[in-house]
Formats: sequence, C-alpha cells, structure tokens
Amino acid sequence: MGLDAVIAEIKEKARVEAGAIVQEAEAKKTEILTDAQTQAQLIKTTAEENVQKTASHIRTQEEAAGHLAVKREVLNAQKALMDEVQTKTLEQICNLPESFHKQAIASLLKKAQSEIPSGTVSYAARDASALKEVLSESGFSSFTAGKPVAIDGGIIVESADGMLQIDYSYRTFLNQVWESGLKDASDVLFN
Repeated sequence: MGLDAVIAEIKEKARVEAGAIVQEAEAKKTEILTDAQTQAQLIKTTAEENVQKTASHIRTQEEAAGHLAVKREVLNAQKALMDEVQTKTLEQICNLPESFHKQAIASLLKKAQSEIPSGTVSYAARDASALKEVLSESGFSSFTAGKPVAIDGGIIVESADGMLQIDYSYRTFLNQVWESGLKDASDVLFN
C-alpha cells in the first residue's frame, strides 16, 4: 500500500469519525433542544396557571371589596335614614301641645321623686309655665324650678346637695327606646 492509499484511508477514517461525531452532536443537540422546549413549555404552562390563579384571586378580592363598599354605603344610608327618623320623632314630640308637656313633666317629676325627694328641676325654656304649674301642685313642694337648659323637653332633676342628678329629658328617653328597639325599627324600615 502506498502512501497515498494510507493517507486516503486515514482521511476516510477521519471523515467517518467526523461524520459520527457530527451525527452524535446533532443527536445531542436535538435531545437538548427537545428538553429545552419541554422545560420552556412546562415553565410557560406553570406561568399561565399562576397568572390565571393570581387574576382569579385579584378578581375575587375586587368583587369582595366592591360588595363591602356597597354594603357600607347601604348601611350609611340606612343609618342616615334612622337618624332622620329619630330627629323627626323628637321634633314631633316637641311640637305636641303644652298640655302634653305639662302632663309629661308631672309624670317625670313623680318618677324622679322616688330617687330624689327634693331638689332643683331644670327644664326646656318652652316648658317654664308648665313646670311652674306642676310645682305649685301638692306633692312637689320640695322641688324648685332651676334655670332653663338646652334640652328638647322633659326635666333634669338635681338633688339639693348637688350629689345626684337624674336626666329625664325627652332625648334621653328617646335614645333609650331607640337603642332597645333599633333592630325592630330597622326591620320595619328596611325589610
């Protein structure tokens, strides 16, 4: 065998080996690309699922916040209406005739007398003459008329020694009734 034949044989072996290496490299490249595509698809799918979960969570939170805001507005409107009803009720009580206020003062003073046997009676300026008539009646001689105070009606009785005071103003009674009957009033107005 001549030198040319040996060189040709070596070249052929090198070409065959190079071809095998190139084929092996192509196979490895295909395997790596396939793995990379699989990983990329998995990452993409996971990211899309996370985005959908996050979007769903945000939607749920926004819906809940919206419902809460609406509920808050409804409750505020209901409270405003309840406050208006309470104010109108007090106005109507205050606009009742003097005979009602005189009778109310007598009844409230009798009630106060069981706790404070003598003292000073404060009143709404509008009720000055009604209080004087009630105090002139027998049974209330231990009480004196004090100064008018800023109340809508009713009385505030203070003991002679100043240690005890009872608030029997209309607003106090209305607040007590209102608090005890708030649920019933709410049911009537809003259901």
